[in-house]
Amino acid sequence: MPKPMMSGEDIVSETKLKNSLSRIRHVIIVMSGKGGVGKSTVASNLAMALSIKGYQTGLMDIDITGPSIPKMFHIEDSKLYAEEDKLIPVSVPPSLSVMSMGFLLPERDSAVIWRGPMKASAIRQFIEDVNWGDLDYLIVDMPPGTGDEALSIVQLMPKADGAVIVTTPQDVALLDGRKSVNFAKQTKLPILGIVENMSGFVCPHCNEITEIFGSGGGERTAENLNIQFLGRVPLEPGVVRSGDSGMPVVISEPESKSAAAFNSIVEKLIRTVEKK
Repeated sequence: MPKPMMSGEDIVSETKLKNSLSRIRHVIIVMSGKGGVGKSTVASNLAMALSIKGYQTGLMDIDITGPSIPKMFHIEDSKLYAEEDKLIPVSVPPSLSVMSMGFLLPERDSAVIWRGPMKASAIRQFIEDVNWGDLDYLIVDMPPGTGDEALSIVQLMPKADGAVIVTTPQDVALLDGRKSVNFAKQTKLPILGIVENMSGFVCPHCNEITEIFGSGGGERTAENLNIQFLGRVPLEPGVVRSGDSGMPVVISEPESKSAAAFNSIVEKLIRTVEKK
């Protein structure tokens, strides 16, 4: 059955989308099967770590109904402006560009009550109507689960380098993490690896590690599914402080175990992506 003919407006939109994507070398999608596993914390620290290493990096927050990335960089009061019909993302030193629905809300606690098609339209605009410039890496922070936003980003970015699956060690999180893995396989999205977040609490006084949620479940899951294990990120008070203060832990507490873990994960991602 022949495909329906595209309208002139559709052709212009498709051209804008391709032009935007052509200037982005690598796309990494950060996913989780459930909320509360620290996916946005992982995404923001990966993006900042890449930026610190000298890569031109973009961070696109497509959690339309619950954007948290602006808070994590203390840029929640930033306003967007346009140049030549393109929105300019918010700049964060040293070389990070951030786009989020949070910048478009009239108030911080405004509720976004949208159905799927409106979310898909917004995500498309985040790509084609934003002047990302020339990027080495674009990190996409997804909402939890495998719903409308996940499908939209996979369809709009069919040549994405792959997904990073974030989980915590307990069984319920690992079960949902496997669902994200199956989603990626069914949509033919490559899987770059699994990150086990909140893997042991590091006492700030004695440095002893207490496995509140257990440990090692993410690595065992990766091994069972024949997926690369990217690393464990411990639970440290510094990570909480950094999220609340608006400065990712890789820059606020670079000597911490968490920062070391994020930097190690980024090195593995760079090697994996560049090898592809």
